[in-house]
Amino acid sequence: MRFGYSELCLAHDPGSRHPETPDRLRAIRERLKRKHGVEYVDSDSCDIDRLATIHDRDYLESVREFCAEGGGNWDPDTTAVEETWDAARKSAGLACWAAEEALDGATGRETPFSIGRPPGHHAVEDDAMGFCFVNNVAVAAQYALDHDDYDVERVAIVDWDVHHGNGTQDIFYDRDDVFFVSVHEQGLYPGTGAVDETGEGDGAGTTMNLPMPAGTDDVEYLAAFEGPIHDALTDYDPDLLLVSAGFDAHRHDPISRIRLTTEAYALLTDRLRTLADETDAAFAFVLEGGYGLDVLADSVAIVHETFDGREPIEPGADVSEKAEEVIEAVVEEHDLDADFD
Repeated sequence: MRFGYSELCLAHDPGSRHPETPDRLRAIRERLKRKHGVEYVDSDSCDIDRLATIHDRDYLESVREFCAEGGGNWDPDTTAVEETWDAARKSAGLACWAAEEALDGATGRETPFSIGRPPGHHAVEDDAMGFCFVNNVAVAAQYALDHDDYDVERVAIVDWDVHHGNGTQDIFYDRDDVFFVSVHEQGLYPGTGAVDETGEGDGAGTTMNLPMPAGTDDVEYLAAFEGPIHDALTDYDPDLLLVSAGFDAHRHDPISRIRLTTEAYALLTDRLRTLADETDAAFAFVLEGGYGLDVLADSVAIVHETFDGREPIEPGADVSEKAEEVIEAVVEEHDLDADFD
C-alpha cells in the first residue's frame, strides 16, 4: 500500500497521559518496516477554504486562534497545542490525497491509506470533540464530490472505529450524495448511533448504524459486512468508498469491549475490497482511532498484507443472538434481506 504520512502530524502532542499520542504513528511506522511494498507519500495541507466546505468558518478561525495562543483543553477529552492547527490541516490534506489517489486509479498494492492525526470522525460542523478537530474523511469526501477532474456523484463512508462516527453522520445526515455506515460498540462514547438514525430529508435512508453489543467478535462483524452493509452499498453504487479505519475494536485495545482479533481487519478489508470491485468504486483508507500501540500497528500491517497478497483466514462460528438481533433490526430498518446461513 501507499501510506499518506507527514512528520508534521507528530507535532500535535496532547501530552504523555493522553491516549491519542504521536506514538501511534511511530508504532505503525515501526511495524511497517518489516513489511514488503510499503511506500510513504506526503501531501499538501488543506487550506481553510477547503476545510470550510465541511466546517463552519468561524469555528475554524477559533481553532486556529486557540492554537496560536498555545492551545489547552478545548474540552475534557480534546487537547490542542500550538502545532495542532497545522497538524489538523495536514491530516485533512492526507485524507484528500488518499481520495485523489484512489480516484486516479490506484488499486491493489497501490491502494492509498492516510495515516494522519489528529483523527477526525467525531468533529462536527462547528465543534471539536473526541480528540478530533477537523473531520478528515468528510473533507476528503467533499473534495472528491467537488473536484472538477472526477465525475463523483456518490461517496460511501464505512466507519469501523469502535466509537460511533457522530461527526461524519451529522455532517451528511440530510444529504443523499454520501452514504455513511458506522459499526460501533453499543453505548460507548459519544452515545449516538442508534439503529433508527437513518438520515432525514434528502438523506433519508443514507445513514446506517450497527451498534454492536459488548463482546461481539469477528464472525459477527463479518455477518454485518456481508449482510446489510454489502447489500445497502451495492444498491447505493458509490463512485468512491472511504474507510474511517479505527482499530480500537480490537480485543486488546484498552478503550473498548468489542472482541475483534487482528485477523478481523484482514477479513473486513477483503469484504470491502470486494464491494469496491463489484461497484467499480475507488477505494481508500483514512486512519481514525486505535490506542493499544502494538495491536494498532499489527492491525494496520494486516490491512497492508491483505493488499500485498495475503489471504484472510476465515472464522468458523455462529452469530450470537444479541448481535443477530442488531443486524436483523438494521435489515428491517433499511428494508433489506437477512441471511445468516
